[in-house]
Amino acid sequence: MPPDPDDSETPLDRDDQEVGAEAAADPDSLLGVLPHFYRGEVSQANSAQDRIDRTTDWAITLMAALLSLVFSSQEMPAFLLLIGLFVLCIFLFFEVRRYRFYDHWRARVRFIQENVFANALEPVGVEHPYWREELSDDLRNPTFKVSNLEALSRRIRRVYGLLFAVVGIAWIFKVSLFTPEQQWAEAAELPGVHGYYVAGMLGLFYAAVVVLTLWPSSRRAKGEIHGEEPGDWKNDSEE
Repeated sequence: MPPDPDDSETPLDRDDQEVGAEAAADPDSLLGVLPHFYRGEVSQANSAQDRIDRTTDWAITLMAALLSLVFSSQEMPAFLLLIGLFVLCIFLFFEVRRYRFYDHWRARVRFIQENVFANALEPVGVEHPYWREELSDDLRNPTFKVSNLEALSRRIRRVYGLLFAVVGIAWIFKVSLFTPEQQWAEAAELPGVHGYYVAGMLGLFYAAVVVLTLWPSSRRAKGEIHGEEPGDWKNDSEE
């Protein structure tokens, strides 16, 4: 149970506990705290970006190794490419979650830039009159700024759509041109699953990838570079 702030045995008196409030009331103190906070948020965003890059690097490495293995010999089965496709989906799952964390830190960085530093360079007024309250609320109650669906769509559009396309094209070549002694349906089949059904399931998978890539929902990730009108602070309450 936390100690009573009015208890005489409390190691910190009331003024010490409200040191943050005192800084908020003093512009000089606030401006002294903000740069440290800003650097911390930039560091968090960079760390999150590095985690995303490592996941992408592993996905590309896996795909390159798999293609080298599958096309090293005609005896290598085509279903190895399907296993690689499944593993790429696992990487995508992890990257979507990491992207949402990255966007969370990046959104705070952009929020400070447009409401503090931009106005310091040219004092024409802040984009959000209550930016301090909004930022304080996000610090007390952190939320993701993008949904799973948007994060999924963006990662497919930027990276995984191309990786999926390369694996799909490689599968087509493997079951057709690189297995001339077999019909393509025989080369494509799995144990207990005819090649036509395998091709149909792959077709449905790639149709879903195309739909997700072209998903028409409005952008909620923070960042005017990609066509968003400036001044829209992204949070879950807008959904």
